[in-house]
Amino acid sequence: MTNCPRPSEQSLSYGDAGVDISAGNRFIEQIRPFVKATMRPGVLADIGGFGGLFSIDTARFPAPVLVSGADGVGTKLKLAFEMERHDTIGMDLVAMCVNDIIVQGAEPLFFLDYFATGRLSQERAKTVIRGIAEGCQQSGCALLGGETAEMPGMYNETEYDLAGFAVGIVNRDKLIDGTRIACGDAIIGLSSSGPHSNGYSLIRKILEVGNHDLRAPFGDNSLGETLLTPTKLYVKPLLELFGRIKVHGLAHITGGGLTENLPRMIPDNMIARVAESAWQWPEIFIWLQKQGNIETEEMYRTFNCGIGMCVIVKSDQVRDAVDILRDCGENAVVIGTIAAGNNQRPKVEFIT
Repeated sequence: MTNCPRPSEQSLSYGDAGVDISAGNRFIEQIRPFVKATMRPGVLADIGGFGGLFSIDTARFPAPVLVSGADGVGTKLKLAFEMERHDTIGMDLVAMCVNDIIVQGAEPLFFLDYFATGRLSQERAKTVIRGIAEGCQQSGCALLGGETAEMPGMYNETEYDLAGFAVGIVNRDKLIDGTRIACGDAIIGLSSSGPHSNGYSLIRKILEVGNHDLRAPFGDNSLGETLLTPTKLYVKPLLELFGRIKVHGLAHITGGGLTENLPRMIPDNMIARVAESAWQWPEIFIWLQKQGNIETEEMYRTFNCGIGMCVIVKSDQVRDAVDILRDCGENAVVIGTIAAGNNQRPKVEFIT
């Protein structure tokens, strides 16, 4: 005879398992004003539905190509937890996604986020979402929806994880795919705001080995605040440039640095020659290299080293392109050229 398990005498609820549905509903109402501030033409529904709705303007985009990108902010989150600073990490999330799709000429349309935590702290989550909304506003895209997941046992109660997804649009004839790149083209570098959201596992190792205090002074801020500087958003200056100059190629300098990201847009049998003297590394990268005793080659392969975006244009348009970008507030400088190469050698050469 099989012994069946006896039912619990206690009546269990989702709340007993650590999930507060009512708190989640209240949270949606709290963030609604942030979301509303990001709305743009094309949005067809408010948040709260099963899916976000967006209508494409076919008059403006008669041959539309949708460009999508998904990303997170990696272990930079660990520094945010240690510093108890959650106001800019959402901007990082948006930037990592929209900067990836703008390099193909796509105007960001909408963004969705995924926020997962062990226990929902409404104040902390609201601060994060406010940063996401700010990033969306700065890049002109709508925060169309997202997911807030409370998962006790999966995450520490005081921590959370973030992921995001962006969709943009470009007319097929305006798609930037690197096929226009030719020998003699100029490479323009746009300055970064710091490490952005890449290389933080190495940064955290440097902090650990050196027993560095995140609250120690560093320039005008603390070391921790410097490292939490949000990823720069390049969308609006680049959209302005697209309207006035024919851009041959772009590269978002993320994980892998200049060494790995420039080759992603350069055609076969070409190389990028980058002049190391063309720009000065921001102080934070000099500090990281010194504290970690990191080889320069490793720095270029891990960090952006002060160049967060590369723009390739025809040599006779480089001055106009630099002027346009500077008028948009960008620190733009010519850092190299495209030259003939072969597939047997590295596609990036650093010239002293």
